[in-house]
Amino acid sequence: MTTQSQVTTQYKVVDPATGQTVEEFPTATDDQILDALDRSDKAFKSWRETPIQERTAVLRKVAEIYEERSEELAKIIQTEMGKAVPEGKGELQLVSLIYRYFADNAEAFMEDEPLKGPKNAEAFIERRPVGSLLGIMPWNFPYYQVARFAAPNLALGNTILLKHAPQCPKSAAVMEEIFQEAGLPADAYINIYATNEQVADVILPDPRNQGVSLTGSERAGSAVAAEAGRNLKKVVLELGGSDPYILLDTPDLAATVKTFFGARMGNTGQACNSPKRMIVMDDVYDEFVEQLTAAAKEFTPEDPLAEDSKLSPLSSVAAKERFMEQVKATVADGATIHTGQDQYDLPGAFVKPVVLTDVRPGMRGYHEELFGPAFMVFKVSSEEEAIELANDTPFGLGSAVFSADQEKAEKVAEQVEAGMVFINAPEQSREFLPFGGVKRSGVGRELGPLAMDEFVNKRLVYKKTN
Repeated sequence: MTTQSQVTTQYKVVDPATGQTVEEFPTATDDQILDALDRSDKAFKSWRETPIQERTAVLRKVAEIYEERSEELAKIIQTEMGKAVPEGKGELQLVSLIYRYFADNAEAFMEDEPLKGPKNAEAFIERRPVGSLLGIMPWNFPYYQVARFAAPNLALGNTILLKHAPQCPKSAAVMEEIFQEAGLPADAYINIYATNEQVADVILPDPRNQGVSLTGSERAGSAVAAEAGRNLKKVVLELGGSDPYILLDTPDLAATVKTFFGARMGNTGQACNSPKRMIVMDDVYDEFVEQLTAAAKEFTPEDPLAEDSKLSPLSSVAAKERFMEQVKATVADGATIHTGQDQYDLPGAFVKPVVLTDVRPGMRGYHEELFGPAFMVFKVSSEEEAIELANDTPFGLGSAVFSADQEKAEKVAEQVEAGMVFINAPEQSREFLPFGGVKRSGVGRELGPLAMDEFVNKRLVYKKTN
């Protein structure tokens, strides 16, 4: 077993606006991880028997606490991963809605499902919890990502070990604190500062673990899925995206550009379901690029604590370096850069928005997910060409189609290979909308009623009546 002295601290708060380390947290030893597994498993045996009304009452209280502590919680993640406080408050508002949604609807979602059969028998499917689960969460939406996983599973009666991103240790600890403040039994949700090796070597092989949910990169998802499969564990994976937004036509180009721009700039472009590929018909393409470039040039670095802050730094200096490396490689291969070539001479992880055109197969930007404020605009001359381009990606998370002709938009949307499609509206994450993708964007669904159909025993009950 690993002793504490042998473990190098991975969990640090490093302010991306300055690059300075603010606080460090000790990484767990193997013995501590095994103890957490044991406590989580024991807690499951009582939590699953807790009446659903009591479980949902805890979630309702959690929602209230997030609302009450919104200012404090937003400042924590601003320091951890750079999110401007106004955006952080918006994330927390959604978090409260998620916990309240499952508090209000979990009992109905868990109702037995009757099956038609012979007259002399009764059959139905009941939904039962499965046990202790592992959640592996990313840094880009520290509270929201946890809520998507924790709310439906705690409502079901499962218990949770939560491994957050190493750069979000403070918010991870506070979330555990909030659950306990709301009345959740202490071991029903345990925050663990685990390493990737401990996930693979200690947690997933342990029979007390019943499954893992990961939101993160394609590489991380592949690694976790391989280990989970080796140990016959259920997985839910929400991975990368290269979401297409298709503009067929518009009666108000300025308004459409504003919609596309706002959707891409949310969280400084660090969202798996933001519009990374803008596919525009040739008759409006030139003006679209001109207006988009003008909007990008208006952005300047701001204090992320300010109430009207719009441009936050990326999550880390390393994230900035990787993003700019992808952009420079794409331009070196022949793409045209309209703005963003002259970056800020500032410490930390601030980047200028980048507008790219002429991006073609073989270039890094065409095949990789650009996790930052990069706008790639593609010109097409037909609906068929737009659909072909939209589907020419290994990812399949979200998408959107815009047209004044609703029927035309729906016809194109039907042919897009994605887990989510929005028609004449930007993509959005809402508590009642199932979230997830196809292809290399992952497996499984979170949020909405489908969230409670993942880590659950859909047990068949068959009764002969006479």
